[in-house]
Amino acid sequence: MARLINRIRFGRGLVLLLCGVYFAVPLASSVIFSVDDNKGGTTFRAYTELLNAPGFLDSLVLSLELAGVTVAVLLLLLVPAMLAARLGAPKLRPVIEVMCSMPLVVPVVALTTGIIGVLRWGPDYLQDTPLFQTIVAIQDPKFPIVLVIAYVLMALPFAYRALDAGLRGVDVATLVEAARNCGAGWLRAVFTVVLPNLRSALLNAAVLTVALVLGEFTTASILGFAPFSVWINSNGKSDGQMSVAVSMLSLLIVWLVLLLMSAAGRGRKAARA
Repeated sequence: MARLINRIRFGRGLVLLLCGVYFAVPLASSVIFSVDDNKGGTTFRAYTELLNAPGFLDSLVLSLELAGVTVAVLLLLLVPAMLAARLGAPKLRPVIEVMCSMPLVVPVVALTTGIIGVLRWGPDYLQDTPLFQTIVAIQDPKFPIVLVIAYVLMALPFAYRALDAGLRGVDVATLVEAARNCGAGWLRAVFTVVLPNLRSALLNAAVLTVALVLGEFTTASILGFAPFSVWINSNGKSDGQMSVAVSMLSLLIVWLVLLLMSAAGRGRKAARA
């Protein structure tokens, strides 16, 4: 028995080692290439020029703002709908699941083409109506709401799966009933009893959404906006080292944001415990 356990541990360690090498070697090679000065020394010219490039901070802040608003809108749409389906209309759960999964079968380019069609249709037919200003407002380059709409649709399947997994592990009906028996109203029962038990699911949905928004390029590029993903693409073509530096910097920023979100979630959980 002990020999079998040792074999399992050895096999697990070997798999983890191979996975680590598979990911670490390309990253380490990229870092070395980006700081090599071709004379046997080290230079951080690519990174300093990149950080000082015009538009770097503005594009990063825009992407973070888009990610935050997308997470808020997505959770405000999904959480009430999924809770209502579990508490009062269980027959609607398959309908919600199908609707939330539909963006997976629609290519991003096709979705973006549809958005362009709607945006072009607006000025032709809504020019003399108040809705025309709405079409103009959602395309404001300072904060393009149209990107939030697109990102909500793209992240819908992933956020739904994360929340659904959390709801499957919690008896929502029993929790709400217990809270109601203790004198709590519906809103208080949801906010003080149900949502704290879904903290991990909510955090997972938020992390997946943020990762998608920070890395999404196609829609923003086609629509002509410049969040961080588009900026790093346009500013990484000047030379080879800067191109690699852009890629490494984008990976580092995305990892840092996701780690901060995960640490914040664990910190609140530990504080309440």
